[in-house]
Amino acid sequence: MNFDPGEHPHQRFNALTGEWVLVSPHRSKRPWQGRREAPTSGDAPTYDPACYLCPGNERAGGAVNPPYDETFVFVNDFAALKPDVPPHSEDGPNALLRQETVQGECRVICYSPRHDRTLARMQPAEIERTVRLWQDQARDLGERWAWVQVFENRGEMMGASNPHPHGQIWSLDRMPAEVVKEDRRQRAFVQSHGEPLLVVYAELERQRRERVVVENDHWLAIVPFWAVWPFETLIVPAARHIPRLTDLDGAERAALAALLKALLVRYDNLFETSFPYSMGWHGAPFPGAEHAVGVQDGGEHGWQVHAHVYPPLLRSATVRKFMVGFEMLGRAAARPHRRAGCRAPEVAVGDALHRPLSRRQPRNVSVAVDVSGARIRSEQPLAARHPRHDTVPRPYAYDPP
Repeated sequence: MNFDPGEHPHQRFNALTGEWVLVSPHRSKRPWQGRREAPTSGDAPTYDPACYLCPGNERAGGAVNPPYDETFVFVNDFAALKPDVPPHSEDGPNALLRQETVQGECRVICYSPRHDRTLARMQPAEIERTVRLWQDQARDLGERWAWVQVFENRGEMMGASNPHPHGQIWSLDRMPAEVVKEDRRQRAFVQSHGEPLLVVYAELERQRRERVVVENDHWLAIVPFWAVWPFETLIVPAARHIPRLTDLDGAERAALAALLKALLVRYDNLFETSFPYSMGWHGAPFPGAEHAVGVQDGGEHGWQVHAHVYPPLLRSATVRKFMVGFEMLGRAAARPHRRAGCRAPEVAVGDALHRPLSRRQPRNVSVAVDVSGARIRSEQPLAARHPRHDTVPRPYAYDPP
């Protein structure tokens, strides 16, 4: 018997964290009689008078939003971190009851005044405006805090407390646990290989072409070799070493907006639903910040800015992956989306995001077959190419022209 990565259990090394991931592709064959989520409705008003984030509305804490017409940023009314916590540290008996204060700031970013928007439904110029705001906020907070975390929880399934299009920025005086792992691995790699880890890895994936989902001149969205979530993707620069989100130039910012649009539309069209996900940016910390605990200089030499996209859906819009049991007690385990005859599970994921999975979805996307015929890529909506043809249904993630 020969080893088949699409059938046999094996483990894969996450080069970014130094941890192993158990891959069990055959487990996706098991029948499912467990919990099914309610499908996400794509219907929402452009303005909701009961929404805490819509322009002009009163928030839960009593503050009133301005009548903003683009983006809007405010300090989180229920912030998990605060800047004025008094310093305190204690170890307890035998250092078993250690605790210490953490300082930071939390902000909320509204992407659009429209309640019915998502990043996938926004135009690239609108997304670029959001990317610029991420940069401005990270630059401002990075002057005071060692770590700045830009992220978005999209959808009820990922714990979003409000459907209005928004994200968050948490900043704190030290690196979180996951970031510490990435910092160590990237520092070690650049010291031993002379190049940043993710620069080398991005070039490897571009050459192999197996896990690339979307790409342009400046950015690459891939299914990472060590993916845990069924439709997980990693967004990395494709052209140069960029330590932080704040280091993007205008062309890279515009290209990132275009790539986010293309990737998130593919997610939405996959199961014809507003695809839930958690997405967050990692980049070099700010060791020179006013508040920086245990952060070393020189991290920018090994760090490459990147975004993790973690969608929870497993096999349909109503069945999700649960991180429970062995995955909580032992090791993260991947049960990837499967496709018959696929050599490797992550290739099936990449293909799924490239092409429709059923015969009813081609009406929602235009497709192009590459020279080998091995992969079909979803492109722009038919409705956008033929705006006067009312008989052509639009893709889920697009508004009518």
